[in-house]
Amino acid sequence: MTRLLERLAPCGPIADPKAAERAHEAILKRVGDASANIEAAWPALAPVFGASPYLAGLARRDARRLPSILEADPDVRLSEILSAADAVAAEPDFEVARRVLRELKADLHLLTALCDLGGVWDLDAVTGALTRFADATLRAALAQAVRLEADRGALTHVGDTEAGPAPGLFCIAMGKHGAFELNYSSDIDFSIFYAPEKLPVAEGVEPQGVAVRIANHLGRILQERTADGYVFRIDLRLRPDPSSTPPAMPVDAAMDYYESVGQNWERAAHIKARIAAGDMKEGEAFLAGLQPFIWRRNLDFAAIADIHSIKRQIHTYKVDDRLTAKGADLKLGRGGIREIEFFVQTQQLILGGRQPDLRGPRTLDALRTLADAGHVTHEDADWLAKAYQELRALEHRAQMIADDQTHKLPESDTDRKKVAALWNHDNLRSFDATVGKILKGVNVRYGRLFAGEEELSSRFGSLVFTGVEDDPETLATLKRMGFSSPERVAATIRSWHHGRIAATRTERGRELFTRLAPRLLDAANSTGAPDTAFNRFADFFALLSSGVQIQSLFLAQPRLFELIVEVMAFAPRLAATLARRPTALDALLDPAFFGPMAVPEIASWDPEDFEGAMNAARRLFRDQSFRIGVRVMSGTAGASDVGAAFAGLGDLIVGGLAPAALAETVRIGGAFPGEVAVVALGKAGSREMTAKSDLDLMTLYAVDDPAAQGGAMSSIKSWSADSFYARFTQRLTSALSAPTGEGTLYEVDLKLRPSGTKGPVAVSFAAFEDYYAREAETWELLALTRARVMWASSPAFQARAEAAIEAALRRSRDPVKTAADVLEMRDLMEQERPGKGVWDLKLTPGGLVDIEFVAQFLQLRHAADGGPLAQNTGEALVALRAAGLADDAALACLETAWRLEQDLSQLIKVALEEGGDPESEPKAFRALLARAGHVREFRSLKTKLAKAKVEARAAFEAIMRRDGKARA
Repeated sequence: MTRLLERLAPCGPIADPKAAERAHEAILKRVGDASANIEAAWPALAPVFGASPYLAGLARRDARRLPSILEADPDVRLSEILSAADAVAAEPDFEVARRVLRELKADLHLLTALCDLGGVWDLDAVTGALTRFADATLRAALAQAVRLEADRGALTHVGDTEAGPAPGLFCIAMGKHGAFELNYSSDIDFSIFYAPEKLPVAEGVEPQGVAVRIANHLGRILQERTADGYVFRIDLRLRPDPSSTPPAMPVDAAMDYYESVGQNWERAAHIKARIAAGDMKEGEAFLAGLQPFIWRRNLDFAAIADIHSIKRQIHTYKVDDRLTAKGADLKLGRGGIREIEFFVQTQQLILGGRQPDLRGPRTLDALRTLADAGHVTHEDADWLAKAYQELRALEHRAQMIADDQTHKLPESDTDRKKVAALWNHDNLRSFDATVGKILKGVNVRYGRLFAGEEELSSRFGSLVFTGVEDDPETLATLKRMGFSSPERVAATIRSWHHGRIAATRTERGRELFTRLAPRLLDAANSTGAPDTAFNRFADFFALLSSGVQIQSLFLAQPRLFELIVEVMAFAPRLAATLARRPTALDALLDPAFFGPMAVPEIASWDPEDFEGAMNAARRLFRDQSFRIGVRVMSGTAGASDVGAAFAGLGDLIVGGLAPAALAETVRIGGAFPGEVAVVALGKAGSREMTAKSDLDLMTLYAVDDPAAQGGAMSSIKSWSADSFYARFTQRLTSALSAPTGEGTLYEVDLKLRPSGTKGPVAVSFAAFEDYYAREAETWELLALTRARVMWASSPAFQARAEAAIEAALRRSRDPVKTAADVLEMRDLMEQERPGKGVWDLKLTPGGLVDIEFVAQFLQLRHAADGGPLAQNTGEALVALRAAGLADDAALACLETAWRLEQDLSQLIKVALEEGGDPESEPKAFRALLARAGHVREFRSLKTKLAKAKVEARAAFEAIMRRDGKARA
């Protein structure tokens, strides 16, 4: 045996001579007769205590601690510490047990640090000593915890056989603890499992409550800080789904989890798993049962790709990128320890199922085995092994300064010099350069080992969602991407990886999501509204009944996926549709989705089932509105096509619900000998509807026998014509506007009928003809230019109604008075309802109202002479130009402005709430708006729109104020 003081060598220069001297004086005052040994060892101790206040404090706090370590053989002293820790299991006093374990931890820490820094122990010996002590303290703590439960009567006895203190309960060491690779200030990762039927619980006691309390007692014993410090921080989060499971889990529940939703990172974690305390036989049986989960003999391409994703979530630097020692995360940062471990573990998972010799739990052993098997070159393996040892040494030294569970080198030069001194560097610049070279070398080799594979990181940095805790670099990446709460985003994605939603409940679904996650985050960032896009996508994703088909579609068609994320960010109504009914996305699976805009021609519901028809109509409306809205967002449909599609949808809905409303009216009141038509006005009539348009309607009816107009009655309730068709109109209005369990359709406005709200809701044919011949005001005639029959009870009656509308429009009228009325209306509108800014495309000067008024006025002015009539504003302007009925340049300006404003209006109505300001929207939405306006930049769009409005207003003035009167 050789005493430690005879083997210690200085680890480097003295970083802080004054601190070293203060420690020297304080220790000499405490050690008494042992001062000679302190002096003999001081050349090796001074660099340690000059850099580490923590180690100096351990030496000062107990007068016998440092001398007993220096005077003993280090291996013998370690054995003594381990034996003393094991003996704590039998200590009858709980508080004494806690104190002794803390004192032994201090002894172990000082011994290990001196042997590490003094060159006595290599990395394996250091990590082995730390791990063996962790095992001993865990065994002792478990015995103490079980005794507490026995003392309270929950357990019948404390076991003392191979079954451990609580038969059926065991602790599995995970991670570095499992592989005998603990770092200096490491916490210990372990999971607690139990077989409920084997726990010796007292009668009437629930096993789960006992097991959970034992887990909590372990926390009190090991990690609770007292005046004597702590033993180990413990981490129980490597158990299955830790956010929703108790700290101690039944064996069967754990096995079910791993077999159903266990992830590849959990397979990797279990490579290092071993039984550390408790019922060894039960634990070994449990681990044996997990072997098929950990080591799969048959892996398909998707499974291999998902395993590789553990690596590909880490961003690798390019050749000219710089990795610095200042603030470097030696574990999780680029070029850090994790990259070496991830490479080894991914290869083990892929190859270990068929090659058992690759299943070793220790990183360096597995790396050498991989090299021997030809899976990595010996050159790379040797380089990575050396880098791993150096990074672990640096990690230990960073932790020894103050016993912090840190993996980072200090930002401060002064503090980093202390780490450098403990690593035998007296020059900080040289130290930083050496560390930077190691980090970059690891990262470059890491990237080269997986070259050519799909990246699962982002241009913003790493996106790692394995494990149970937040990855610091990933949180930084998410922050750079614009997310306001990176922790919440990371937790959500991890929960999806855990299979907590149907879309990721299958292994294939989780494999696909691993690839989709970074694309989702990049797409959300690209919208400029990442929080909104992600939150709405989360609502949608959580309601999918299965995720394989949709995720496969998104991965196969990345532009389509980006479009959907844009919809989430910019179109709350469409996003809400997807969230409520994810099957709306099925429309995108149709190969003809981006083909010509079309809606079904005939409603498929039964008109005899009024409520069923209402619900079916709402489902159809939701799906088709979503389909049209996505086309608007994608920029693949012009305003005229979109307006016609929305109007066509309205025709389909009205054409399907009007027969149902009529059938319901007949069912209640009996058949009536008459005909009825539903006439659309406003944007529905002109086929210029947007996503938010209401329906301006009028119902027009006639009795079959005009002679019986006053005496015709319904067959059951004897309703008169006006009563029967009023009830029909009310039922149709309800069918179109009342909310049901399937949602809503349209707001319905009947105010454009003759006499407005003062007249009957249904208009008789005779009243219609008489009103428009003698009483209709100019504004009502303007509105009538957009009238269109949406549905009629017979083709003949539809033709009759269309003829009556045209006859009303083609009556001779005074053009000067008509022009004056239009100007007066527009002036009054500007006073009472002025435009609300540049993006009010309807009411501002040169907006849609000006253009519509001109088109409607010119049609009224020339209709009596056979001039063209067209409900659609754009078609009317084209026809009026072709007929030469106004200044060609003025009409051309109006037509150009109308098309631009329609294009913009369609997108704004799909995306923004009423009154929304595009200028306050994210840059990505402004780019979409610029695209809709056929320019490259948003500022160019504003210029183009302003110019179009000025020219449209000038054209309005020219035609209405000058030409309208001149042609009188």
